[in-house]
Amino acid sequence: MLSHRYLSDKLKRRIDPADLVQVTFLEAKRDWEQFRGDTPGECAAWLRNILKNNVATAVARHITTQKRSLSREVSFAAAHSDDSAAQWIGQLPGSTTSPSRKAIRAESVKQLFDALHGIPETQAEAIRLRYLEGLTLAEIVDRLGKSETAVAGLLKRGLQKLRESIRIEPPED
Repeated sequence: MLSHRYLSDKLKRRIDPADLVQVTFLEAKRDWEQFRGDTPGECAAWLRNILKNNVATAVARHITTQKRSLSREVSFAAAHSDDSAAQWIGQLPGSTTSPSRKAIRAESVKQLFDALHGIPETQAEAIRLRYLEGLTLAEIVDRLGKSETAVAGLLKRGLQKLRESIRIEPPED
């Protein structure tokens, strides 16, 4: 993703690249009447310029202002060595999931459950036991009452069918 490429690792800790892409698309929708191109390539270049401007704004906001200088940051581990400090780490703004990430995760979970319902029940059960409950192959053999070879086959065929039904396309930005 271009938004990942444009941000340094330190800045990625403060700004979610997906949020920059979301803002870019919102601005493109708002300013669509200003677009003067005719081809998909021209549209992609226009979107890329909006993204670059959004990255530049984020850099200016988070790096160039003295009170937000990345050089003044201290890692959490270096600043706090006791466990009591870890209690509030989950309350930091950067540690929470954005609404768009929650929506994407919910859609992915729904897609996975729909796909699991579309494969044979024994395969779905083997996958559930292995990947959702974290059971070992031997534990699944005991639970299902099948041979190790049979369980391995169920897992292999089930995963193949899941991959076919969940065609994950890489995001474009």
